[in-house]
Amino acid sequence: MIEHAVVIAGGGPTGLMLAGELALAGVDVAIIERRTDQDLPGRRAGGLHARTIEILDQRGIADRFLAEGNVLQIVGFNMVRLDISDFPTRHPYGLALTQNAIERLLGEWVAELGVPIHRGREVTGFAQDNGGVDVVLAQGASLRAQYLVGCDGGRSLVRKAAGIAFPGEEPSTSWLIAEASVTAEPEWGFHEDALGRHAIARLEGGERMGVVLVERQVGAEGEPTLSDIRAALIAVYRTDFGIHSPTWISRFTDATRQAAAYRDRRVLLAGDAAHVHPPIGGQGLNIGVQDAVNLGWKLAQVVNGISPDSLLDTYHAERHPVGARVLRTTMAQSALRRTDAQTKALGDTIAELLAMDEPRKHLAAELSGLGIHYDLTEGHPLLGRRMPDLDLVATHGPVRLFTLLYRGRPLLLNLGQPGGLAVDQWADRVPVVDATYAGPWELPELGAVPPPGAVLVRPDGYVAWTGDQARVGLRQALTSWFGPASGP
Repeated sequence: MIEHAVVIAGGGPTGLMLAGELALAGVDVAIIERRTDQDLPGRRAGGLHARTIEILDQRGIADRFLAEGNVLQIVGFNMVRLDISDFPTRHPYGLALTQNAIERLLGEWVAELGVPIHRGREVTGFAQDNGGVDVVLAQGASLRAQYLVGCDGGRSLVRKAAGIAFPGEEPSTSWLIAEASVTAEPEWGFHEDALGRHAIARLEGGERMGVVLVERQVGAEGEPTLSDIRAALIAVYRTDFGIHSPTWISRFTDATRQAAAYRDRRVLLAGDAAHVHPPIGGQGLNIGVQDAVNLGWKLAQVVNGISPDSLLDTYHAERHPVGARVLRTTMAQSALRRTDAQTKALGDTIAELLAMDEPRKHLAAELSGLGIHYDLTEGHPLLGRRMPDLDLVATHGPVRLFTLLYRGRPLLLNLGQPGGLAVDQWADRVPVVDATYAGPWELPELGAVPPPGAVLVRPDGYVAWTGDQARVGLRQALTSWFGPASGP
C-alpha cells in the first residue's frame, strides 16, 4: 500500500494551494484528482481578490498571476462597485483571471515543489483509525495517510463519508450558465423581467458569448443541455440567437450550506467541501485558497511533530466564522436580485449608503478579504489581522516583509534594540529578524494603528502576538502556535 503523510482529495485551486503549503514545510503530500488533465471547459471563476493576491505574494508567486490577468476594481455588492484603491496594501485591486489560468499557474508551482498528482483517480471511501486513514480509490486501489483533506467540492464524498452535517438554506432560484457561439447578434448586457436579472456578454475575440439566465423553475434534475439553454433564451428574449457549439453548460443555485465541522479527527474539509453559496461576488475560489493557507502550516506542524494535534482545532475556530460571513453576504445579494419594487427600493438605499466612505470601507474590507480578523486575544489592533507588507530595513539591507514569508515559516520581527529579542528555545522554528521601519502602520477600514515594538507573524501572514522587548505573553504565544520550547 502506498503511504503519504497527507492525501488531498481534489486538485482544484484549494487542493493545489494546500499541497503547496504542505510541500513548503517538507510534508509528504499527494493529490487525488478525478480529472485526467488540468483543463476546465469554459472560463469558470473569473478573479482573485486583494487578500488572495497578497497570499500569493507571501509565497513569491503573485507576479505569475499578475502577468496573465487584468488588474481591476472587482469588489462589488449588489452591482455597486466598491473601489479599494485607497486601501493600505501593495495590491489595492482585484485580478480578472479565469480559473483555467489560476489552476494552471498553481499547478506549475506545485509541480516545482515536487507534489505528485494522481489524475484520473477518485476517492470512493475511507476508514480512519487512531494512527491514520485508509483511503479507498476507484478500481479498488488504496492509499494510507496520516490525514485526509477533502477539497472535493460542494458534493464532497469526503464530507459525506465522514458523516459531517451540511446544514443551510435550500435553493429558491437557479440559473443556467453557458459559453457558446451564436449566429445572430445577441442583446448584450443585462435584461430584467419578472424572473430576475439575465445577462449576455461578449467573450474574448468577439465570436462567442457567455450567458446567464434565471430559470423559471428550481430543482431540475440532471445536467443542463443546449436544448435547455435554447428554451430559456426563447422564454426571455423570444429568440435563441442561433446558439450552437457550447464549450460549457452548467447550472447554479442560491443554495447556501456550511459544514457543521471542518474536522472529524484525521479528516478535514476545505473550500467548497466546507461551504457552498451562489457565485455572486466571486468569493468561492478566494475563500477556498484562504482556507488552504490557514490549514496548511498547522497541519504541517502536526505532521512534523512540532505541535500537538489540538492545533488543528484552531482551523475550524478561525475559518468557520469567515465562511459564515461569506454565506451571509452572498445570501443578502441574492435577495437583492429580486425585481419587485420593494427590493429595488432597498437596493437603491444600500447603494446610497455604499457611496459613503465608512460603509464602503467596511464592506469592501470584508469582501476583499483584507478585513479578516481572527479572534485571538484582546490587545493591539494588529492581533488576528493580516500583517502589512512593510518596507523594512534589516541588518542585511532593505527587504519587504512578505519576502520573509516565502518559505512558509513564521517570523518574529524585532523593531527595537537589535539582538534584544532572541528566543533560543524556538530558534529552530521561528526566525528572528531585527529591522527598522519608519513608515505609517495602517490597516484597511481601521486606518492608523499604534506602532508595535515587536510582532510575531504566523506563516499565513496573520499576527499572533505584539509587544516589545519586555516579552509579555511572548512565550505563551510561541508555545500555543509553534509548539513547546526546546531544551531546558
